[in-house]
Amino acid sequence: MLEHVFERASRARTLAQVIIATDDERIAAEARRFGAPVRMTRADHPSGTDRVAEVAASDAAELVVNIQGDEPLIAPEAIDAAVQALLDAPEIPMGTLKKLIEDPEDLTNPSVVKVVTDRANNAIYFSRSTIPNVRDGERAAHYKHIGLYVYRRDFLLAYPGLPVGPLEQAERLEQLRALENGYRIRVAETDYDSPHVDTLTDLERVSRLYAEPLPCGRGSNPELEKALIKNDG
Repeated sequence: MLEHVFERASRARTLAQVIIATDDERIAAEARRFGAPVRMTRADHPSGTDRVAEVAASDAAELVVNIQGDEPLIAPEAIDAAVQALLDAPEIPMGTLKKLIEDPEDLTNPSVVKVVTDRANNAIYFSRSTIPNVRDGERAAHYKHIGLYVYRRDFLLAYPGLPVGPLEQAERLEQLRALENGYRIRVAETDYDSPHVDTLTDLERVSRLYAEPLPCGRGSNPELEKALIKNDG
């Protein structure tokens, strides 16, 4: 599974390098087996963003992308969309993705994080609850948050020191730390869906979607973006 994530991320045209960051030697050994660069990190990080910040501290990349290690169907085009959103808005410190919700069951599923944005596509709020809450027969689009993040390096290095607020504590959503501390998050829309692999059932479902492994081709980019694939084991 990790190899599929690495292969797909490596095909994104906006990424100059893909690194697997982990505190687990078993994951590191598997990554080395298929030739991926590995950075070992501390084991006490409370979130994936904190782990990525540790790796970014020793690198000069202007933009850093945090890709979850449990998304073997990650689309290179989705990565590029999130990165391009920050390339187009140098004043924005953080970016992510959203997808239109089509399955009504996702609206009430707390495992599906929802996001609402303003007219400039900046995040207003992320929640495990249904947002917006539609009343009196009105209609509104609902969007699922895709857990891929792009950071400007200076913001990412400051992130671990930001205070954790009551919204992050209540929702258990690390991206709320940025909003609660007054930072903007640009949200690009994508058609890519995000099937995580958290259980054996998930693994069987995703395996059926794979006809064959994708070739590992890497795009080139003059920018100094770097993808950090986070896997918390």
